[in-house]
Amino acid sequence: MKLLDILTALKKDISYIEKELYRGVETSEPLLAETSLHLLKAGGKRLRPVFVLLGGKFGNYDIEVLKHVAVPLELIHSSSLVHDDVIDNAETRRGQLTVKSKWDNRIAMYTGDYIYARAMSIIAELPNPLIHQTMAKAMVQMTIGEMEQIRDFFNTDQNVRNYLLRIRRKTALLIAISCQLGAVAAGADKEVCRRLYSYGYNVGMAFQIQDDLLDLRGTEKQLGKPPGSDMLQGNITIPVIFALQEERIREDLLQLIHRIHEDGDKGSVQAAVGMIRESDGMAKAEALADRYMNKALDALEGLPDIKTKKNLRDIAHFVVKRSY
Repeated sequence: MKLLDILTALKKDISYIEKELYRGVETSEPLLAETSLHLLKAGGKRLRPVFVLLGGKFGNYDIEVLKHVAVPLELIHSSSLVHDDVIDNAETRRGQLTVKSKWDNRIAMYTGDYIYARAMSIIAELPNPLIHQTMAKAMVQMTIGEMEQIRDFFNTDQNVRNYLLRIRRKTALLIAISCQLGAVAAGADKEVCRRLYSYGYNVGMAFQIQDDLLDLRGTEKQLGKPPGSDMLQGNITIPVIFALQEERIREDLLQLIHRIHEDGDKGSVQAAVGMIRESDGMAKAEALADRYMNKALDALEGLPDIKTKKNLRDIAHFVVKRSY
């Protein structure tokens, strides 16, 4: 089953969650309403709400309960994107102007803060303290991950371990708790919740590695931004780290990254992208993503044998093999 088939089966509930997302950021402050809606209208895969709904299938599925988890998690993700765009000085996201680009940095930061606050107020409507504690811990880790990314901008000496810890905090944890808390909110068995967390964590790691690969091998039309944008913004990703380990190209690649850092030279970005594409770094990163995907599939073993289990397996394959 393809991702589209899975989404089609959940279409009614996903549409409901989408409406609740818009309702969740409603405000009488006109500019804040405009900037928040601009962000949400840019769309996205809405993977986190989908994972919440699928996690809920392992318990007593109730969309009126699950929306209090699905909506906040997507809003938290969205608020982090607004802040990321300010830090990265990004002009576009998904082919649309970013909030910081269409307005300014101050408006973008307050928009991100507002969306984050709305997420917290919605999750507070659920009485389960485990959900609140889990989400709060993940938010702390996300913030640390953001700080680590800023610290490591243009750091060509960082190692694979540093990269993996950073993406664990920035990406994987939010996907992990999306799977876990959907099940928790639905009253699923503790072992089921644990396995879903493990599944989501490993899918999240594979997702980010694949995202970093796509930034280098995708087209501007596919990405909604020029290839190599991560490098231009100073983010040294896993294919670059692996490529820098190759002695035959290390010095030339270091010089290109230095020029990008000093001058923002887009010609150097194109040259660096070409060099990395021809290195072993791409294949090594793909192999790493495959390993995380296989760990995700292993985590599904032991879960109740329901249709959702196959859906989660199919999503894991999609995450690693996707081209957008």
